Amino acid sequence: MIRDIFKKVRAWLASLSFRTGIFVLGACALFYVISFAQMLLPISVAAKGVLWVIFFGLAKTAQYSALLILGKAGLESLRRKLKKA
Repeated sequence: MIRDIFKKVRAWLASLSFRTGIFVLGACALFYVISFAQMLLPISVAAKGVLWVIFFGLAKTAQYSALLILGKAGLESLRRKLKKA
């Protein structure tokens, strides 16, 4: 049952557009920056730890989602576009 749910989610993510994958990759980078930049805030160590776990988890989720959206062909296309620019 759980495998069926994962397969459906994976198929749905793979059906999204290349542009959506790029936006999700951008969100991933933003979450990584926030997860470490929040260490500069003048708040308690416990709050910093909680914020780090939340934003780092969001970054990892966005990273793997972007990989499923873009797929191997999408990543090759992205590399070619970056080399041209």
